[in-house]
Amino acid sequence: MPTNTFGAVMTSPTSGLLRRSTYGLPSHFDDSDCDSDSDVIDDTDSSDESLSYSISDDETSSDSEDEPFSRSTLSKSQRSPDEVQQLAETLASIRLRTRHHDPYEDWERQTRKDAFATARKELSASNTQFQTEQERLCLEESRKLVAQHDKRISEVRSWLENRRSEAQKNREALIQAWTARKSQLWNDVKEGIRYQEEKIARELEEEKKRKEEEERQRREEELRRTLAEAKRREEAEKMKKEEEERLRQEEELKKKENIEQQTQQQEQRQKKEFLEAEKASREQLGLKTEFMNWADTRYHLKSLKAEIAIVKADRNLRAAWGNCRRHIKPKVGQLTNDLNAIQAISQEVLNVLRPPTPHDFRVFLAILSSFAKDILLQAEVEITAEKRSAIPLAQLTFNILASVPEFADVFFAKLVQRVGGWPIPYAVPNQDYDGRKWENNEERLKVMGFRKSEEGNALESEAELSSRAAGIMRVYFLILQINPPHGPLSPMFQTTRYWSWFARILDEKSLMQSPITAELIYTALNVMGHDALQIWGGQWIKLLALIYEGVTVGFGSNRCIGGQTPEGRASRVRVQLEIERIMSTIT
Repeated sequence: MPTNTFGAVMTSPTSGLLRRSTYGLPSHFDDSDCDSDSDVIDDTDSSDESLSYSISDDETSSDSEDEPFSRSTLSKSQRSPDEVQQLAETLASIRLRTRHHDPYEDWERQTRKDAFATARKELSASNTQFQTEQERLCLEESRKLVAQHDKRISEVRSWLENRRSEAQKNREALIQAWTARKSQLWNDVKEGIRYQEEKIARELEEEKKRKEEEERQRREEELRRTLAEAKRREEAEKMKKEEEERLRQEEELKKKENIEQQTQQQEQRQKKEFLEAEKASREQLGLKTEFMNWADTRYHLKSLKAEIAIVKADRNLRAAWGNCRRHIKPKVGQLTNDLNAIQAISQEVLNVLRPPTPHDFRVFLAILSSFAKDILLQAEVEITAEKRSAIPLAQLTFNILASVPEFADVFFAKLVQRVGGWPIPYAVPNQDYDGRKWENNEERLKVMGFRKSEEGNALESEAELSSRAAGIMRVYFLILQINPPHGPLSPMFQTTRYWSWFARILDEKSLMQSPITAELIYTALNVMGHDALQIWGGQWIKLLALIYEGVTVGFGSNRCIGGQTPEGRASRVRVQLEIERIMSTIT
């Protein structure tokens, strides 16, 4: 289908329908003959006639020139009438085609011309608009470049001005620095000259003073030698007299110590004989000596450790023990000085100790041991800071002692384990209760109550042990003070133990020089001294007089209760004041 330059489909100017003409050609004739250029069509129209004649002439000339060949060909193959007729029609069609004038082709040629003219006009307008826009953009770009150039020039000028200003400032600063340096150099030179002059004058003055000092020292040295010689002779005579006096005193002291040792040995023999004589009566009355109490306590402690070791080795027993410990330990920390709260906590502890289903006996002993340890540790921590905190601890312990008889031996064993033989009181011997020698001195000190110091692995000092023992023994003395409403407790927790404790500690001379003795005597008097006066009356006053003598003038030469350490002297003063306070209540 014919199209214009812009791709539009061309239609007939008259009918607007697509047109197709073959001008007598066969139906299979190619339509491309109609699409030739207008110039070619014009040339074809002008030469149609000549072409037809040319074909005719060519045929004639061909016939004449190739006549021998044609004849031979015709002799072999003659054209049929149909072929001749078709050839004639073809020639006629060609002639008609060359002479035919088609309006559609004229319209098509004119349309193409109009399209080309319109395209050229639009192209010209587009080119003009494009050139105008290009000129505008070039002008704007030129203006921007000029503005940027002006701005750059302004910045460069400003930078140069700043550099010139900085250079001027630097120059002025350098000039000032140079001037100051020059002035400082001259000042340093002048100062150096002045310093050297003063130094020379000072050296001359010091040399003069040195010579005068040497002369003075020489004279003093001569006088010192003279005095030293006289003093040396005097000191030699004095030392000779002191040595003679020291030897005399040592001799007297040895004699005195021998006499005291003999006296002590005699007292021990008499005491042993007395105890042997009273052994039968003691056994009948159930009374025991200090050693017997200590041996029983050590035995109970070792037995308790053996039972706890069995509990630790068994998973089920250990779990039951741990569960009870977790219930009891917080209760001890919740104690306050309120009777109702103490009774409630006591009942809760008893519920753990004696549940509906009884504990295994080993677990029961382990629980009692843990509870006793919690009480004693709480006493060590709290009572040192606040003495009144011992009251609820003592009341709780008393309630359990009154309800659980097995707790007495366990608690007293743990008490002796924490502070040594002071609750009995008894001086720890050089061997255990069964005759076994201590492995080393550290084991003996541990049995005496010494523990690892908080500051390191070394054992605590005697002052630290004294502070701990005072807190724990305050709880013990408060338990002795309580009057049991439902019958007596174990013998070690009865009120009569208070008198026995004083009688034993005053009779144990090996303990009298320890500062712990004075501190524990003060603690016992502070807790129950006035109550003891109401119980024992005149006998207690005699005992107080004996203690007062021990803390003031002492028993014998320099044998005051508590020794001569600063802690012992301080504790003696507290004992003295406490006795005076108790005696002041007598009317």
